Amino acid sequence: MRKTLTAAAVAALVVAGSTACGTVENLSAGQKLDRAFDKLGKERSLSVELDLDADAAAIRALDAGAEPGDEMPDAIAELLTAGRISVMVESEKPLAESGEKDYTGIAMKFSGPDSALFEYRMVGDYLYGRVDMKALGELSGGPAPSLDDLASGGEVPKSLRSLEPVFAGEWVKVPVKEIRDAEKLVAERADAAGAPPAEPTLDAKTQKKLLKTLGDVVASEADFKSTEGKDGAERITVTASLRPLLTKLIDEVRPILKKLPQGTELPTAKELRKLPEKEGSADFTIKNGAVTEISIDLAQLDEKLKGEKLPLVLRLGAGDKPTAPVKAAELEFDEMLEGFMNGFMEGSMNPAPTSGFSFEEIPGGAEA
Repeated sequence: MRKTLTAAAVAALVVAGSTACGTVENLSAGQKLDRAFDKLGKERSLSVELDLDADAAAIRALDAGAEPGDEMPDAIAELLTAGRISVMVESEKPLAESGEKDYTGIAMKFSGPDSALFEYRMVGDYLYGRVDMKALGELSGGPAPSLDDLASGGEVPKSLRSLEPVFAGEWVKVPVKEIRDAEKLVAERADAAGAPPAEPTLDAKTQKKLLKTLGDVVASEADFKSTEGKDGAERITVTASLRPLLTKLIDEVRPILKKLPQGTELPTAKELRKLPEKEGSADFTIKNGAVTEISIDLAQLDEKLKGEKLPLVLRLGAGDKPTAPVKAAELEFDEMLEGFMNGFMEGSMNPAPTSGFSFEEIPGGAEA
């Protein structure tokens, strides 16, 4: 059930992006949505915030059929209730025309009930990061991890000592160039050691082609209706029969899974057949000509959740300029990498499975 809802949530966001591809121009409400996304794409900065606007009881209802012992922990339910992800980007060009080299700053923050659990910023020549180890420990139901844990109780190696600020929850920084150089070095040595190659990722051309295809599916399956919202805003409601829409969307995505990191899962055909046949909808709020909010109630995707509300909300707006933290300790990245690579080459540690992640996937992380 969780996998189906996750895929449905992703599909809802795909619907949002797809409408900006000019695929619904035969519908007046669709045209308004197209223009609203176009205006957003002309901006040079953007803030995005995603959260599940539901209480813990409603979120626990997702696990109504869970096996004993596999129920959702209370801490996770609370995290999903109060947690949110926020991203800010800034570019030298309009966002719709921007490539990786055009981004001048990016900031991402994952907030929990009381504080930011994790955040990073790419500003200028540095990548900054901070992790709240204590809060993460509390969420896992155990003590906060420590630097000694990496040393297996022995003396902390010199190559890891610069990580002390990380475990203290302080800001740290690493030069972007060192990360790019490290990626190349790790790839070269992993190749020499016969390690499996990194998982392939989707290039920009393939992403645009896929988005256009999914947009065509949305245009053929959905109805668009415009109504008056609050405070001068306009609401565009996109309605479609859930099972055929999500089935077609996921069928278009499924073939590209070979290009995505291992572990990426989508619902099977059998699981999709469990989706309700009734119509479902997503709401898009437009104000001052731009999209400011996208909302879909995930409860409508499961008959068992009747009476519950699980709104997944994506808020968009003008982004603030990402700034560097006032104080950040610089990690001894070269020493850390050398320590890791020595251990790798000597066989004292097993190379972790490649995740397919590349720093170049971070806007502004690729070299011009």
